[in-house]
Amino acid sequence: MPAYVPPHLRDSRGTRETREAEPSPPEPSDDSDPPDSQYSDRRDDGKGRKGGGKGDRNDRGDGDRGSKGGRKGERSDGDRGGGGKGYSRNRRFEEDETPGDWRRRDDGRRGGGEDKTELEVFGEVKTRSTAGIDFDKYDAIPVKTTGENIEHIKPIARFSDAKLHETLFDNLRRCGYDRPTPVQKHSIPIVVSGRDLMACAQTGSGKTCAFMVPCLESLLRSGPPPNTGRGRPKPSPCGLVLAPTRELAVQIHLESSKFSFDSGIRCCIVYGGADMREQRNDLERGCDILIATPGRLTDMCERGNVSLELIQFFILDEADRMLDMGFEPQVRQIVEGTNMGKRSKHKRQSMMFSATFAREVQFMARDFLTDYVFISVGRVGSASELVTQLVVYAGDVKQKVHALERAVKEHLRPGGLAIIFVETKRAADSLELDLHNAGVSVTAIHGDRSQTEREEALHAFKSGTNPVMVATDVAARGLDIPNVALVINFDMPKQIDDYVHRIGRTGRAGRSGIAIAFVNERCTYLSELSTLLKEAKQDPPSWFDELISSAGRPRYGKGKGRSSESRFGGSDLREEEAAKAAAAKSAAAAPTRPAFSAPGRDGGESFGNTGVEDAW
Repeated sequence: MPAYVPPHLRDSRGTRETREAEPSPPEPSDDSDPPDSQYSDRRDDGKGRKGGGKGDRNDRGDGDRGSKGGRKGERSDGDRGGGGKGYSRNRRFEEDETPGDWRRRDDGRRGGGEDKTELEVFGEVKTRSTAGIDFDKYDAIPVKTTGENIEHIKPIARFSDAKLHETLFDNLRRCGYDRPTPVQKHSIPIVVSGRDLMACAQTGSGKTCAFMVPCLESLLRSGPPPNTGRGRPKPSPCGLVLAPTRELAVQIHLESSKFSFDSGIRCCIVYGGADMREQRNDLERGCDILIATPGRLTDMCERGNVSLELIQFFILDEADRMLDMGFEPQVRQIVEGTNMGKRSKHKRQSMMFSATFAREVQFMARDFLTDYVFISVGRVGSASELVTQLVVYAGDVKQKVHALERAVKEHLRPGGLAIIFVETKRAADSLELDLHNAGVSVTAIHGDRSQTEREEALHAFKSGTNPVMVATDVAARGLDIPNVALVINFDMPKQIDDYVHRIGRTGRAGRSGIAIAFVNERCTYLSELSTLLKEAKQDPPSWFDELISSAGRPRYGKGKGRSSESRFGGSDLREEEAAKAAAAKSAAAAPTRPAFSAPGRDGGESFGNTGVEDAW
């Protein structure tokens, strides 16, 4: 791949080979997402949509099996348990008709998809290692579970405890998953037991696996739904995952393709800006789990390209952002206006995952969840304590640039990656150009760049060719890039929630990382930031307290104002309401003191009473 060059430094004719191969711009009517640059899924050229679309079919013949060798479809013995209805532990997935085989789903899917090998899906074995993860510290993270009738739902200690289907268990091993993270330990048994779930977990805690593994396990146990209609049916997925950004949707799709590898379950992806015809053709090859952005999915449902009537699992990833930042009408339309799950013989299960769940979002979430279990993992509203958070005073742009150069030089370890967050797209272009001219191998990503440009930038960054990336909040949510060692908030975000998600790009999956914030008097949540730092066992400098005082804003977190736990939704709102109702009931049942009655109003015998009406 040619060396990455910032788009605004390329000539108008396109000097790169990739420019010549770019498809024509998509039709603007193909997407109806809000125009917010950070969360709109417009304007892309579609590479990401192919990341596993063809490679998830599993009607394979014999052949090499990547690094494991042997024939495709073979299974070794073991005592992992596993298997659901219609499966045996040492079963070979061959061409025989077997009840429950997702390869034989009768949904009119077209053939011709080219399968991906294990090596293509999972990569080299050496890149799947969990080295650097301190599982002892990870296991010590506190978890709180609330809800009705949950006493019988026990967390798992190992993936083998969940008695997963053998194919799914093998894929977890191929991914390098040694032990489940805290959110995975609790989420998997909750979902497999049939309950709805709201999971509030620290950034980088493995939430994708936490919702996709139990979804796949339940589908493998139940088998594919029968075709009860006439003629050629529409593509009808049984699982639906909604994500607020294209990058997050692509990442979820890639991970889901790994978990579903060789299982017969086919994962597809649709998102705005890409060629709708190609996405429609991919769906017609078979779609069992669909990962989508809200705008494109709404459009495809309205055009009759896909049916949601067989949905068994509905998942909102980064749910607070989806509901809180303008996607709520589209999510409601998808849930309430598409006959979701109407023809499924199974009750629909819904899940919501995020690192923050404010009270307002929990109120809205009740419309999508039924009798749900709430789990909070770690100190909700923060990144892992393995993230070292530093604050640096930087008053103007010149100070920020000097502080940035010093921070990268001092804190970016060899082989590590650094993300620099800015507030605007123009600032991202400007800072990328300045760093490029200074000789820094830099790339940038923001909402105004085409999907091809964004994918080029991410590839150059992930591969380490350009180890520094300038980004807006389009990269703040959900993206999992393991080697990010340094996050710098060049511009502080407008809300503390976004600060939490930004610094969560490092310190993921138990690894350590450094997050540096450039602060000044213009930051509107200095007091909340101070509380967050201290609760994460950080030690802010003494001048930071003086800065808070000089900014003239009250300090919270010591009995005044809203605590961070309340701010981030670290507790189940139903518990708070139940406690308030109990307190009100107790107050109502308490004996009341009689109302004050002026002495001797009805007679003249009392002291001081003259018997005259106006004597008082």
